[in-house]
Amino acid sequence: MAELANCSNCGKVFAKHIRDICDECFKKEEEDFETVYHFLKEQKNREATIQEIVEKTGVPETTIIKFIKNKRLRTSQFPKLMYPCEMCGKDILTGRFCEACTGSFMHDLETHQKQDAEKTTTGRSSVYHSLNRHRK
Repeated sequence: MAELANCSNCGKVFAKHIRDICDECFKKEEEDFETVYHFLKEQKNREATIQEIVEKTGVPETTIIKFIKNKRLRTSQFPKLMYPCEMCGKDILTGRFCEACTGSFMHDLETHQKQDAEKTTTGRSSVYHSLNRHRK
C-alpha cells in the first residue's frame, strides 16, 4: 500500500511510490529535461555552462543540477556542466564535494580514528560515571 507524502517541489499531497514528487511535478521535470537535453544536443551548445542553459531554456538551475547529480546529464559528454561543492561552493564535475573538502573530511576522519585507537591502547577513555547516592 502506498503511503501519503507531500511533494518536495509543490507541497501537494500524493500517494508516494518511487519518487518524492507528485505526478504533475514529475511531468514538468521530464519536460524540463527534454528541453535541456535538446538544447545541449545541438553542436554549438555542447560546451554551455549551467548559467547559459538557464538563460536559454528557462529551466531552473536546481533542476539542471539535479539532472547532473542523478547522472541524466553526463559531464563527460558536456564538459562545462559544473555545479557547486556542497561545502565550499567551488565548481565540480562529479560527486558532492570538491577535492579540498574531501581531503579535509579524510584528515578529520583519520584524526578521529587515531584518537579512538589511543583510547583503546591506553585503556583510558573520557567516559564519566555518576554516583547514585540514593542507592540502598
